[in-house]
Amino acid sequence: MKFTYTLAATGLLLGAVSTSAQALDALQVRSLAASCSACHGTNGHAQPGMISLAGTPSQLTVQKMQDFKAGRAPSATVMHQLAKGYNDAEINAIAAYFAAQKK
Repeated sequence: MKFTYTLAATGLLLGAVSTSAQALDALQVRSLAASCSACHGTNGHAQPGMISLAGTPSQLTVQKMQDFKAGRAPSATVMHQLAKGYNDAEINAIAAYFAAQKK
């Protein structure tokens, strides 16, 4: 009986951890987007000479990130390497974050 209870509790705990790992909350998304600030500026407002991401339609950002990730788009920077570090949910969340920023 004790073993069954422990096994069930462990299963519930693992399920909760797995679910929370898949869902990105606003703070996680903001943190992911902050990693773009060195080149694209705080909240996507880049300095002259760099590409601003603020207000860019999310579909465009997703497509560009997927192209970098797959090697379909050439990059003079490290974008192809950075894009490979994100899963699809993270890319979609980052793109939505920048799309929501005012230009």
